[in-house]
Amino acid sequence: MALLPSRTKYRKSQRGSRAGIATRCNKLDFGEFGLQTLERGWIKNFQIEALRVAITRYLKRKGKVFIRIFPHKPVTQRPPETRMGKGKGSPEFWVAVVKPGTMMFEIAGVNEATAREACRLADNKLGIRTRFVVRQGAH
Repeated sequence: MALLPSRTKYRKSQRGSRAGIATRCNKLDFGEFGLQTLERGWIKNFQIEALRVAITRYLKRKGKVFIRIFPHKPVTQRPPETRMGKGKGSPEFWVAVVKPGTMMFEIAGVNEATAREACRLADNKLGIRTRFVVRQGAH
């Protein structure tokens, strides 16, 4: 099931700025291993779901997965072959804005080889570069 907010104050939003690096959600807080972004971009709600499914299927109900990003931003699209004017399009999907350093997923309760392979499978579902992160002192 795709992620989206239960309600928002405004139906449509502007595109905003993606400049800078992540100052929040950039450290391992819940798990021993994580998947961290190296580029800036938008992650769509169905991409987050595909990542979650890939990781949980590989882990086979062992360990725990923490999703650290959520798609709060609506993205609008105009219908195809529409003339100019006539206002902004309707919201089509939701995205999570990620900057370099954003921790997307964290995994706890499994060994490093299993977590590394799960994150490799998840990385193949994304359009941006990521890296595998290990907590200091985890073995």
